[in-house]
Amino acid sequence: MSLYYDAARFLAPSESQSGSLKSRVFGTKDLKAGPKQVYAVGTETSKWSPILAEVIEKSQLLQHERKLTPSLALLLVHDLLVSKSGIAAPATHPLRLAVTRHKARLSAELTKIRIRRGFGSVDELRNHVTKVDVGQTEGKVPDTALSKQWQHPRWVRINTLRSTLEGQLQTTFAGFEIVDSLEQILVGESAERILHVDKHVPNLIALPPGTDLSKTAAYRKGLIIFQDKASCFPAYLLDPKPDNGTCLDACAAPGNKTTHLAAMYTSQHQARGKARIWACERDKVRARILTGMVDLAGCKDVVTVKAGQDFLHLDPEQNPWSEVGSLLLDPSCSGSGMIGRNDIHVVTLPSTVENIPVPGNFRKRKRVKTDNKTIAGESGEEKQKLVQIGETDDRLLERLKALSAFQLRLLLHAFRFPNARRISYSTCSIHAEENELVVLAALQSHEAKQYGWQLLGRDEQIKGMKSWPIRGDMEACLGKMANDSPGAAQIAEACIRCRPGTEEGTQGFFVAAFVRRAQGIITHGPDSDCAQLDLPNVENSKGDPCNVEDSEEWSGLSDSD
Repeated sequence: MSLYYDAARFLAPSESQSGSLKSRVFGTKDLKAGPKQVYAVGTETSKWSPILAEVIEKSQLLQHERKLTPSLALLLVHDLLVSKSGIAAPATHPLRLAVTRHKARLSAELTKIRIRRGFGSVDELRNHVTKVDVGQTEGKVPDTALSKQWQHPRWVRINTLRSTLEGQLQTTFAGFEIVDSLEQILVGESAERILHVDKHVPNLIALPPGTDLSKTAAYRKGLIIFQDKASCFPAYLLDPKPDNGTCLDACAAPGNKTTHLAAMYTSQHQARGKARIWACERDKVRARILTGMVDLAGCKDVVTVKAGQDFLHLDPEQNPWSEVGSLLLDPSCSGSGMIGRNDIHVVTLPSTVENIPVPGNFRKRKRVKTDNKTIAGESGEEKQKLVQIGETDDRLLERLKALSAFQLRLLLHAFRFPNARRISYSTCSIHAEENELVVLAALQSHEAKQYGWQLLGRDEQIKGMKSWPIRGDMEACLGKMANDSPGAAQIAEACIRCRPGTEEGTQGFFVAAFVRRAQGIITHGPDSDCAQLDLPNVENSKGDPCNVEDSEEWSGLSDSD
């Protein structure tokens, strides 16, 4: 089963992984299975992932088999239903049995999908998937600046709890040339000893793609942390102040944002004698990873990990939660902004959120007509990329609708903390449904009006975030605020976006901050002209909003653990 465990590492979202699937697999030294096998099963599973994700969701495999992760489920179901050689594991292996005992249900769901799409056999469906794959890889690419394939750099945050930027430049990065242009890094080779000091986030540097620092003493000792630039935005934008009380990270594992928050908070407070940051993690296994990260980063006297604690189950009126002044909220999302998972395909992981409706209405065609249904904030090219082997707009919209309900529910719960003054809300999604539209729904809410929550305007943001050029999706805001163009423009300016795979060198990301005050520049209550948003009933939403498969990147001591 080492083949599937190895391959699952590369399919799961991970901001610390950069480069193509091939370069990452063959560049990893601690694989137990052969890299050719890992690359082959990862590539083939990626091609089939939109279809198999639906099979897994409809069969409720992950609800029945709690030991399976979404990535492992995809790989095993692929080999069970699609691969002619079957699952490469002993017949009595527990993980194999976890899938094979549901073979009838899984096969039935695949048959339903195949028939809906008009294919007479699995082989015919397989040929279709292969043809679509060839069409993607051999199609002409428009000769525009946006179509240029920028590599993803190695971002490294200097952990100021244990070191300094100056100290690391003189030790770990001694002999490296500091270059002023990020583009030099993006086109550089891993062997080049060059680095770029980021101009937006303090204590952050970029190195050429593929640079391996996992064996350095600085990484092993927690002096440096692998963290994508965009992932640094939430804590930096939150900018915790000494007079704002304690901080709370609502969905904390594996801990990059938590430890970044601790570094910023400590620099503000200069008080490390008692815990001032609470880190909630519902999953106890992931909480152990979080605890390890906190220990390694040197902030266990600042951070208290609440293992097994569901953020939604906290009573904001009870101590110590009533003293929380700042909240970092980075909930489960679609992960659509993550790059570097594979060479060509966007991997569609099955959701672990229960009761997500998955309508199918497939036809045998490469491109799916939308029947006037659109995905807010998406260009045609982006939308085609997301549905590239048949995920319908209906299915994607239903997934986003369910996820956005959970995200809004978390955000509204954060609004209820009586002494909270600031909240950062972020996702690694490119979809407006999870981003600007959740922000708009939160601003419309009874909680926002009751407790005085408004959006932190661009001119009030910390320097690096104020100067970040890519702002929110104006079209998505206008779509819900047709009668208030100035207000829509203000909200879009207050939101921050990152584009995946561009010259900025970031993952796809979104972040906005809310501030509590009596009066402010942006006020949209229930009586405003802002159109009501089409989101599910928040109070009746079920599932796990802190799905760790869609969380951040660090999960151990090595780059790929």
